Amino acid sequence: MNKKMILSLVDKVVKVDRGGPESRVGMLLAAKDDHFTLLTEDDGIIYYNTQHIKSITYNSKNQVDFNLEVPEDFEYIQVDDFRSVLEKLSLHWVKINRGGPETLEGVMDVVTDDFVTIVANEEIIRVALFHIRNISYGVKVQKTKEDKDNNENENKDKK
Repeated sequence: MNKKMILSLVDKVVKVDRGGPESRVGMLLAAKDDHFTLLTEDDGIIYYNTQHIKSITYNSKNQVDFNLEVPEDFEYIQVDDFRSVLEKLSLHWVKINRGGPETLEGVMDVVTDDFVTIVANEEIIRVALFHIRNISYGVKVQKTKEDKDNNENENKDKK
């Protein structure tokens, strides 16, 4: 994916990939040469490695519902390359490759030029950097009380 094209979608709600376990809808917060940052309602901040992205969809006519308001003081990792994102997440609980059989959760331990080490339960897992499609770590924007009340009312109406 081209950085210039992705930059044109910053602050817009987009869908990453057309479907499947890796597909997510969220607000594009930032774009760099080899990765971009997406804020999602359910998963919080996800950092995507652009070399694995097949498509990004922006529907200018029929906007996708996105019920989060980003606070002005909201902080997330902003670095120049994907490897630096991984380094900043060292010793954090992370989730790698958010969908499908290659999903992995644990504490990121070591980041090298070739792989990262994740400690999960009693296992030490090494994942090649090339095969990391996306990564996230617990940072989420809390829905306002009004948003929660609206969602609860909608769920009651559907029943």
